[in-house]
Amino acid sequence: MFFYTIKTNAVAMSLLALSCFLCSCVNESYYEEVSALDSQLLSLIDEKSNGIGPYFFQLPDSNDYVNIPQDPLNPITTDKVALGKMLVHDTATGGNAKIDLAIETFSCASCHPVAAGFYSGNLQGIGEGGKGFGTIGDHRIIDQSMPLDSIDIEPIKVPSLLNSAYQEVMLWNGSLGGTGINTPYIAQNANTIPENLLGYQGLETQGMAGQAAHRLRIDKDFATNYGYKAMFDAAFPEVPENERYTKLTAGLAIAAYNRTLLANESPWQDWLKGNYDRMNVQEKRGAVLFFDKGRCINCHTGPALKSNAFYALGMGDIDQSNGIIINPDDFIIKSKGRGGFTNNSSDDYKFKVPNLYNLKSNRFYGHGCTFTSLNEVVSYIVKGEKQNNSVPNGQLAEDFKDLKLSQQEINEIVAFIENALYDSNLERYVPAQVFSGNCIPNSDLQSQLDLGCN
Repeated sequence: MFFYTIKTNAVAMSLLALSCFLCSCVNESYYEEVSALDSQLLSLIDEKSNGIGPYFFQLPDSNDYVNIPQDPLNPITTDKVALGKMLVHDTATGGNAKIDLAIETFSCASCHPVAAGFYSGNLQGIGEGGKGFGTIGDHRIIDQSMPLDSIDIEPIKVPSLLNSAYQEVMLWNGSLGGTGINTPYIAQNANTIPENLLGYQGLETQGMAGQAAHRLRIDKDFATNYGYKAMFDAAFPEVPENERYTKLTAGLAIAAYNRTLLANESPWQDWLKGNYDRMNVQEKRGAVLFFDKGRCINCHTGPALKSNAFYALGMGDIDQSNGIIINPDDFIIKSKGRGGFTNNSSDDYKFKVPNLYNLKSNRFYGHGCTFTSLNEVVSYIVKGEKQNNSVPNGQLAEDFKDLKLSQQEINEIVAFIENALYDSNLERYVPAQVFSGNCIPNSDLQSQLDLGCN
């Protein structure tokens, strides 16, 4: 039988009567199968969570700051979140552009648009030097009038900001973050990542380092000229006024906001709370495979279905997907994954376990964007045959091998990831407008046309 949450009112009773009537007219074995799947999945969840049960995999509400992982040096507050939400989306922050015509045309959200699930909607994220947006950021292209070496383009797939509160370090190689697993490597990377010396976790460090890396300018003049001064005052009343409007405080506000970007309205999250009709039979079968035969849970666990571990899966780099490489030396470092940061050969070609939510919004998969569908990348992982010959077999993850899954089983895993892990209401995390009045998330002329805000 189905599990129902019934409100004691006339409407609910009518719905119950209707469902009972429908049940009597449809093959009863279908409902027995659904119930059996729920029970099987609950049993697997109990096993994989060491007896904690569904709660182990539940994401908190976005305003439940007590239960959202956070940096003890940067407690989440409503005022910080409100400020960070605006700073991430206002292109007025794009004040350090190399080319005058590009000033105030890009923002953090240029590479993390909500329309693409806070991933990039394109092969490579483009900040300054990009033009256009399309529907999900898929038509953002390089402005050919700009010198190529002035383009701010990501050398690797842009990770999502979604559920990033569950990451202790940021980026595919985990290089951003001055605590925990990065502690032994802070000094040796001090020249390239000085922000790690401040002792903040990954999201806070990224909030600061990203401003310089992506040519943003957030200071007292910005706060005053664009009306953000009062928001900084509310978010950081304990900070002396002469230190209140800086890259550091802006980074802390951005991080606080990013920590609240949780896919907690997805069908899987509702199922975990007992709403068992939120996933269909195919998705439930996929979830069972995810937790059992597919071994996905070995790497993708916890509320965000990810981990802070690094693995080599032999995937290709951005050059194998016809991406643009601006800095060849930086590309070589990035292609080594964790090893490019730690300088330990044992870490070479290992990349951080990614978030799995809202992947349906993507067009490319893998750190090098070498897959163009979720079915492709799942098929690749469960088959266990590397595509990048630069990766030594000895580096490959233990679970990267042929799991003998049928195409139907692969399709079921894809259905679970694609549909059950998809939160369709992420627009709740985006401001209706920003103080500058500029277009969100880009404000170049073509983007204004694409977004209908010119």
